[in-house]
Amino acid sequence: MRKLLIAVLAAMPLAVLAATPKTVTLAVQNMTCELCPITVKKSLEKVPGVNTVKVDFDKKTATVSYDADKTQPEALTRATTNAGYPSAVQK
Repeated sequence: MRKLLIAVLAAMPLAVLAATPKTVTLAVQNMTCELCPITVKKSLEKVPGVNTVKVDFDKKTATVSYDADKTQPEALTRATTNAGYPSAVQK
């Protein structure tokens, strides 16, 4: 138990230095059925650094929260495109 506590305390400063999560909304093409958002979500969740994904079928968007130290929007759009759903950062 004591070793666990020491390990947790030693790791805390690293958490403080972690980048603030960023959020981006992607405009996603080719979502034509109810299963498409599941595929888009899974493709984005596989990208290292992604924290959360919310796909809106009606708006044809995916909102992604990610760690900017681990990934960038280009990797997110590449992930959806590779899954058959080209996307671009919504401005």
